[in-house]
Amino acid sequence: MGLALGTAAVVLVVLLWELARPTLKRELARAVELWAASRRASAPAGYDPGRERRAEQRARALLRSCVSEQEWAMYRDLGFLRVWGGLGDGARGADAAYAYLIYPHKPIVAYVPETGELLNEYCVAFPDHSKPYGSSRLPDSDDVLAKWMALTADERRLVGEANMHLPGRQVDPDRVRRDLVRLARWERQPARDTAGQPVARSRDNVRAA
Repeated sequence: MGLALGTAAVVLVVLLWELARPTLKRELARAVELWAASRRASAPAGYDPGRERRAEQRARALLRSCVSEQEWAMYRDLGFLRVWGGLGDGARGADAAYAYLIYPHKPIVAYVPETGELLNEYCVAFPDHSKPYGSSRLPDSDDVLAKWMALTADERRLVGEANMHLPGRQVDPDRVRRDLVRLARWERQPARDTAGQPVARSRDNVRAA
């Protein structure tokens, strides 16, 4: 008796599902269509989904045209730029007492090249004021270029106006240390010229401002 009732219940559920399935499919398709229409309506007139990708491509080309070939190779291979510090005793290049790492959309990290000690984070922001899609974020490479230009043109002003924090406030210290190891390993590898021949890398890779 119990088995018969159970079987009947299963059959009833299957029949109800088969009856309801076309309606559920129609409602689901209608919901998806309404969601897509809402997305289209909320997008700015003439919105181009590929704009961000093309903006980053243009930003990378601009960055490459502004920095040295070695700096561009560093950013292309490692995802950040290293800038030697010039305050204090005024030494620059490999003899500088400190240096900076510039990441996209993260604070600038100051460190001691000799020991790898992390000093400070300098938080600066460069919003995108372009029309008609201005936002709070520049393309990644534009953000790196803006920091590089500000740091190499007037390091004292940038350091004085930035929000300074101890290491680890926004950038993971372990990540920075790993990046310093990657940078040291990268600098030991020979670069290649346009003919594919090895070219020794120089530690003093910052173009004079």
